[in-house]
Amino acid sequence: MDYKQNVTSDSSGFVLLADFVPGIVQEIRYYSTYNFVGDRIAGYEEPVALLTKEAARALKEVAGEVNAQGYRLKVFDAYRPACAVRSFVLWGIEDLDLRMKPYFYPDLEKQELFKKGYIAKMSSHSRGSAVDLTLLDMRSGKELDMGSPFDLFSELSHPDSRNVTEEQYANRMLLQNAMTRNGFRPIDCEWWHFSLKNEPYPDVYFEFPVSSEYLKRQRG
Repeated sequence: MDYKQNVTSDSSGFVLLADFVPGIVQEIRYYSTYNFVGDRIAGYEEPVALLTKEAARALKEVAGEVNAQGYRLKVFDAYRPACAVRSFVLWGIEDLDLRMKPYFYPDLEKQELFKKGYIAKMSSHSRGSAVDLTLLDMRSGKELDMGSPFDLFSELSHPDSRNVTEEQYANRMLLQNAMTRNGFRPIDCEWWHFSLKNEPYPDVYFEFPVSSEYLKRQRG
C-alpha cells in the first residue's frame, strides 16, 4: 500500500465521541504535555476524542454494558492524525530527547519502541476506528488498577502479563471482554488499545486535526 495515496482530510465519516456517549470521561494525553514525547502532539487542536461513526456506535454499546456494572469509560486517545504519527517517528530519530524516558519507557531505548510494536509508523488510530481507554469506578471516581499506567511501554503492559496481581489482571479482562463482545479487537502489547474489527476505512489514513470546530466547518 502506498501511504501517500491513501491519506485524506475528509472527515465526513467522523463524529465527536461525546455526542454518542454522553458522560464519557476524556483525558486526551497527546493534547497535553504529559505523554511519552513531553510536548503537545501535532494535529491535536482540542482535548476531544473523534471516531468514525461505526466505532462510536460500538463504543456506545460498551459504555452501556460497563455502566450497568458500575463503571464508566475513560478515553486517552481515539482518532490520531497522520501528521501526529509522523511526529512520533521524527521524535524516535532524535537521540537526545529522553525527557520522558523515566515515566513511559524506563527499560527500553527509544528505537526499541518501534521494533517492539509500541509505536507504529502507520497507526491504526489514523484510520479512525481505534481507541485507547480504561475503566473508572463510579463509586470512587478512580481508574481501575490495571497494573501499569497508560502508555507505559513495557512487558508489564501486555494484556496477558502475569506479573500483575489477580485483581489487576481481572480488571484488564473486564475491559477487554466488554470491548471484544461489542466488536473490538485487542493487541498483544497494550491492555488499553482496541480497534474496531469491521472498521469502515481499513486502507485509509486521515490527516485532519483533532478538532470539534473542524468537524463543524466541514459539515457547513
